Amino acid sequence: MGVSLVPVLVAAMSLTLSPAPPGLADRVQQVAADLGALDRKWPLELSPRGLESKETYLRSALADAETLRPDPNDREAQADKALLRLELGQRLTQIARARTRQAEVAALLPFRETVTALDESLREFKPVDGRASAETLDTLVDEVKTARGSIDSAQVTPMRGLRAAGYTADLRRSLEGWFRFYDGYDPEFGWWCRKPFEAAATALREYEDALRTKFGPTGDGAPITGDPVGRDALIEALRADLIPYDPERLVEIARREYAWCLSEMKKASAELGFGDDWLRALEHVKRLHVAPGEQPELIRELAVEAIAFLKERDLVTVPPLAEETWRMAMMSPEQQLVSPFFLGGESIVVAFPTDAMGHDAKLMSLRGNNRHFARATVQHELIPGHHLQQFMNARYRPYRNLFSTPFWIEGWALYWEMRLWDLGFPKTPEDRIGMLFWRMHRCARIEFSLGFHLGEMSAAECVEFLVQKVGHERANAEAEVRRSFGGQYPPLYQLAYMIGGLQFRSLHTELVGSGRMTEKAFHDAVLQAGQMPVAVVRALLAGHDFEAEWRFDD
Repeated sequence: MGVSLVPVLVAAMSLTLSPAPPGLADRVQQVAADLGALDRKWPLELSPRGLESKETYLRSALADAETLRPDPNDREAQADKALLRLELGQRLTQIARARTRQAEVAALLPFRETVTALDESLREFKPVDGRASAETLDTLVDEVKTARGSIDSAQVTPMRGLRAAGYTADLRRSLEGWFRFYDGYDPEFGWWCRKPFEAAATALREYEDALRTKFGPTGDGAPITGDPVGRDALIEALRADLIPYDPERLVEIARREYAWCLSEMKKASAELGFGDDWLRALEHVKRLHVAPGEQPELIRELAVEAIAFLKERDLVTVPPLAEETWRMAMMSPEQQLVSPFFLGGESIVVAFPTDAMGHDAKLMSLRGNNRHFARATVQHELIPGHHLQQFMNARYRPYRNLFSTPFWIEGWALYWEMRLWDLGFPKTPEDRIGMLFWRMHRCARIEFSLGFHLGEMSAAECVEFLVQKVGHERANAEAEVRRSFGGQYPPLYQLAYMIGGLQFRSLHTELVGSGRMTEKAFHDAVLQAGQMPVAVVRALLAGHDFEAEWRFDD
């Protein structure tokens, strides 16, 4: 049985999300394909030719988007134009930011142009001269050695030094790809270049190591590093996602939400006989984990329970195929170093100790993935969270995946944690503590991620913050901080959970709380509209101006 498009019920009018105009949908798909092609053509961020090509395309595409004249009565087409302009403008800003960040460490990369010129010559299919290339590689070795000799006198911050180390790694990988392309296929190239290449690759690797030694943290264990982006970059990113608040206001919101969580946590603690000592109550809940080998069955039970809760209350459409096709995988010990809890989507990736872990690591993984913590996350990762999102994104307006934002992706899943709480999903004090632990965690993410990127908190202070304010196991807190600042996620990703969730909650109040939409119609409409900043979801569903500022927390 297929999934039918659910109409959005509005008191004053009958608003249905009609199919997107072919012209605009096609244009968005073309832009997405063009951007993907440029990223594949020019994967090296440090390539001046690549940045120039991308910038030229973006300016042309933005000028073209400005000429689009969708029907004023077609809300879908208006949304697509607004989203396309927003996306292209944001990417132009990112290119400008990339140039600035590269310029800040240029003194540590005097050999950069030598490597990027080789990369660009390959990507533009210019003939290669083995002897000339060998001389270039020999020069590169000297340039890297000279740079290494001046590290001690470099006037840069530790984080910029580590950024230069990352760029050096990128350049080395680019050089390796350049060499592999020709080696063995051009006999003269290999005869001339093999030894100079090996020397150059070694020099770059040693220089990267020297930078990390000079500017990296010291002490036992794997270092947690990151590159704070600063206040201006944070505000630019917030504006690109149509968040009208500055970092200080977001921290105020986080502390307010945390205070509510703490109050509720103490209520649950008192019910369990621990009074206001909520950390003791949390310790009690952490011990309520299943035995080794039983976690997969627990996850299945929790997934079935969440789906049944949704269906019984008719909260959102759950297509039978979405219910059938979610899968499960077990997370490796290595992956748990950066993702100590579950990951989700079509497959939920389960964190649980393995027999290869040390005793302390096993205990922390058991405690951090106990029954009640898991009950609060399975629905976040599967249904109605990320699995249902991805299922619907692939079937409704998939061209809008270009406009993906963590405020929509993670905000939706966090919103459901809030909504399920309001609807009585937690049955026991232990259930409530499990849900509150995660909600406190999302509040803490706002404060520590902004603190780090503003230069106000170190990575070690972020770890301690999670241990003291949320009750994390220390190893899990370290993994969380490493995940947050390791480069896999943009600076706003961690705060987008709670802030996006609050946006959806505010929109729910505006449309469902006022009686303009039914609960199910609202949820289905959000999923079927596709990915976009939540402010654009509001403009689309509630009939607001797409250019209007939405102060959702005022």
